Amino acid sequence: MKDARQIILEPILTEKALRLKDEANQYFFKVDKNANKIEVRTAITKRFSVRVKNVRIINVKGKPRQRFTSRGRVEGFTPAYKKAIVTLHKDDTLDFLENL
Repeated sequence: MKDARQIILEPILTEKALRLKDEANQYFFKVDKNANKIEVRTAITKRFSVRVKNVRIINVKGKPRQRFTSRGRVEGFTPAYKKAIVTLHKDDTLDFLENL
């Protein structure tokens, strides 16, 4: 099994993520593409010492991008990634500045 630091890559701190952190005690993470719900749950529990209530996983596709260079137009995609939404027990919280 992989180490918790290999499964949880980084937190996602968007406006929606910060709002859901306050309202529903849900946290968003960018996780390894091969990780499943069980691995994410155990990694969060080991790394942050909290109780996980629920885990949802979403595969985020890359968005099409284009840019213009001196050689012409270059088209491509942003990288795809896997996002995990972790709901914690109502008494537990995470502080990203201390734990990461």
